[in-house]
Amino acid sequence: QVQLVESGGGSVQAGGSLRLSCAASGYTYSIYCMAWFRQAPGKEREGVAYITSNGTPMYTDSVKGRFTISRDNAKNTVYLQMNSLKPEDTAMYYCAAGPPTICSLASSLYKDWGQGTQVTVSS
Repeated sequence: QVQLVESGGGSVQAGGSLRLSCAASGYTYSIYCMAWFRQAPGKEREGVAYITSNGTPMYTDSVKGRFTISRDNAKNTVYLQMNSLKPEDTAMYYCAAGPPTICSLASSLYKDWGQGTQVTVSS
């Protein structure tokens, strides 16, 4: 049973920073692709970033230069450092995991999800 537990969400003002964490268990974490998605009210779930098993990151255009995804395989944890936050970053953020072959920002490819952590950015 794969388990993903997110933490680190909260409320910040525009321009602020947050660091999200996702602790994984129940599988060989180090070989998996890990990703962050977000979903704002009334909108579809959007891929934010993913990181391959060897540490190669990929970002959606709207967060490039502001967000950084990283992973600590010794701690089975993936992080999302979010800087220069904007009100449009407000959403529920979800962690997802999948085998290396599906590594992408397509949410439909991921089977394992966390419960989400809320990020609210005020102007």
